[in-house]
Amino acid sequence: MRRVALLGATGSIGRQAIEVVQAHPELELCAAASASTPLDDVDAPLKQVGGDLTELLERARPDVVLNAVVGFAGVHATLWTLERGIDLALANKESLVAAGPLALAARERGGGRILPVDSEHSALLQCLEGRSPEQVETLVLTGSGGPFRGRARSELVDVGPEQALAHPTWRMGPKITVDSATLANKGLELIEAHFLFGVPYERIEVVIQPTSIVHGLVRFRDGAALAHLGYPDMRVPISYALTYPARAATPLPSLDLASLSLEFAAPDLDTFRMLPLAREAGELGGSAPCVYNAANEVAVAAFLEGRLPFLGIAEVVEDALAAAELAPVRDLDDLVEADRAARALAEGALTAA
Repeated sequence: MRRVALLGATGSIGRQAIEVVQAHPELELCAAASASTPLDDVDAPLKQVGGDLTELLERARPDVVLNAVVGFAGVHATLWTLERGIDLALANKESLVAAGPLALAARERGGGRILPVDSEHSALLQCLEGRSPEQVETLVLTGSGGPFRGRARSELVDVGPEQALAHPTWRMGPKITVDSATLANKGLELIEAHFLFGVPYERIEVVIQPTSIVHGLVRFRDGAALAHLGYPDMRVPISYALTYPARAATPLPSLDLASLSLEFAAPDLDTFRMLPLAREAGELGGSAPCVYNAANEVAVAAFLEGRLPFLGIAEVVEDALAAAELAPVRDLDDLVEADRAARALAEGALTAA
């Protein structure tokens, strides 16, 4: 029996994770947490709404922690899990983006595993298994392009939250859906892939694959490329992370190959500035990825509240990166301070606007 602690139990990933746990007799939900939503319909011996997630984890004694918390709030649970050598099923990409070096150091000390739940990183993990780093030429992250794929910048001036939340292929929470519309999600995944797989940024590529059938590709030095294909359903990477390396059965149908038509395109970096800004932040290193993440969280919240136009999200993040005093992140205190300062800069940009 594998004991699962689920953080972010009432979000999109959390609800699907509960389905996966209930479908597999070898999995047991030992604890569940949410930020503010009641957990009355969640069957777990330990439940917590709000509060310190690490205290819940201390009591739960899990074998695997599925961190599906939204945003920087997931950092402490990520570091707690890795320090103790417990397997981390990671859906909270922001914690690895903001705290990448700290997380890798904690994993080195603890000896646990990071099992990515993002469909793209799960795909790359599976394509890379059993292959040494020197065999890899490039990693390729795919994205649908979101609801505004193909639109020019001038066509996005007046779009609002309702349009941004109408994702064409995935059903997700509001923050990640807006991130998909701005391509910030691909930017966060770019930084996450760098830390997960130890590949330099110049060897990580992003392409648009509108049907979300191809979740990731790896190009190898011999000219071959391996791709991971599947329908856009998060139960697959969730199940893979929770039952690794068993690859347990899911209720999804096999791909109907005869009905598929696959196309790829380069992302529009001039219209969707959040992607090149993420690459810039990643290459700068230090606190820059933390600043990018924090400013994006502030800007997306303001957009959803109607206080910021869609194109203003990238402007706020760019201004925060330009104004921030970037520095190495040596410990958690440095990280928390970098996050606080970046949020203050982003809020200041909103006030000025």
